[in-house]
Amino acid sequence: MAHPLMFEASDPHLRRLRDLCLALPGAAEKIAHGRPNFFTQKVFAIFGGSLKGEHFAPVARRALLFLPDASERDALVQDERFFVPAYVGPSGWLGLTFHGFGVDDVDWDEVGELVDMSYRNTAPARLVRELDAR
Repeated sequence: MAHPLMFEASDPHLRRLRDLCLALPGAAEKIAHGRPNFFTQKVFAIFGGSLKGEHFAPVARRALLFLPDASERDALVQDERFFVPAYVGPSGWLGLTFHGFGVDDVDWDEVGELVDMSYRNTAPARLVRELDAR
């Protein structure tokens, strides 16, 4: 049985995130567990998630889930916009909430840097080299 969709296809935050993710070499999108996942061989970004024990928390429903560098993780969680998501959080992933922020209020350069970091942490070396050659 498939998961129900847990996002709105017309969400402007998703559209902006999709543009950033799919511009990376070899990136594609698939729906998994009811949410858009962006991947090469492994997932590097997810739109939306949940908190442990709270599957429909507004802070996580509209968010970027990403895998930061281990050296950056502690600093990021000090910022109230970031959270540890359920399921992928124990593997080092973080979430950046878009809840309460209009699409024009989000720092998309920062989002792009987080997506880039996560991509580099998960993509095959040949794709990272292709990205660096751009």
